Amino acid sequence: MRRNNALLPGIILTTVLGVLLVVMSLIVGRNELFLVLNTNLGPAADLFFRYWTNVGDGAMWVPVAILFFMYRRKNILLLIAAVLFSTIITQVTKIYLVPAEPRPTVAITGFEIHTVPGVELHTAYSFPSGHTATAFTIFLLACMLVKKRWVLPAGFVAALLVAYSRVYLAQHFPLDLGGGMIAAALTILLSLLVQNSWQRPRKPEPGNI
Repeated sequence: MRRNNALLPGIILTTVLGVLLVVMSLIVGRNELFLVLNTNLGPAADLFFRYWTNVGDGAMWVPVAILFFMYRRKNILLLIAAVLFSTIITQVTKIYLVPAEPRPTVAITGFEIHTVPGVELHTAYSFPSGHTATAFTIFLLACMLVKKRWVLPAGFVAALLVAYSRVYLAQHFPLDLGGGMIAAALTILLSLLVQNSWQRPRKPEPGNI
């Protein structure tokens, strides 16, 4: 398939930021970096991040699928592969590779953690962040399929705000966000492999030439 020029920069941005968050978490400390970023920014921020975080919810695949059916039906295999790979990578990691990793409100004691009223706090399966993986996977799909210059900066900021919301709402560590970003980049690369393999011209059978 023909790729948009924004795809490669999008993958690089996503991967570099993901690796940077993982490295910083290892150097500074997972808990310490969380406490630096989990800052109370006031009622307006509480309200914004409480709802904006839903952009990374799995339910977002429904409107994305509708848009694909309306405008990008020929790329529907790419979407299906992205949903499957994103889900498999994040869930296998959460359940089997890093099983039941505690979330910040359970793992950190003795420090004040900013939480937002009305947001249900999860306690386990912290790494990686599924919301971050979903948001950045959708961002990279947009980089691939939307032929507009604004898609790279606007999409990156939108996905980054979803990722930060997970720390702001005390649901994830920055380390988890890094894992989600890396999962998104891997998801897109694998999905492209599937799409390109499907679209590759098949050699004619002997006798049909």
